[in-house]
Amino acid sequence: MATRAEQLTELVRPVVEGLSFQLWGVEYLSRGRDSVFRIFIDKEAGIQLEDCEAVSRQVSALLDVEDPIAGEYNLEVSSPGLDRPLFELSHYEQYQGGVVSLKLRVAFEGRRKYKGLLKGIEDQDIVLECDGHEYLFPFDSIEKANLVPSF
Repeated sequence: MATRAEQLTELVRPVVEGLSFQLWGVEYLSRGRDSVFRIFIDKEAGIQLEDCEAVSRQVSALLDVEDPIAGEYNLEVSSPGLDRPLFELSHYEQYQGGVVSLKLRVAFEGRRKYKGLLKGIEDQDIVLECDGHEYLFPFDSIEKANLVPSF
């Protein structure tokens, strides 16, 4: 069964791609009246405010018709930014050699948060070098992951 974020991703993907943007990912944070549906878009030349506005208008119209979210929520459209979240295995492949911060769904060796060098992908596992050790984390065990910008 697909998660809420997966359902919303499939709903908005055609709209975002139809406007010539890459759908980087979506987040749905259910917090009662403060729920947030966040859409991350990208393109090679970078994202401008006008791009976010265009996607927001089109997606808002779609959401008004389809009504996939019960109750009140805020729609946010943004670029993934320098600390971009990683949603798909292909994102991890793209940023091999970079530093990643991740949070696991369930604690492993007494902790849920890890930060280290993204060594690569093995099957459906993320290979992370952290604190002098190499860890293999199943992709499905990762709740949230972000690229750590290097300045």
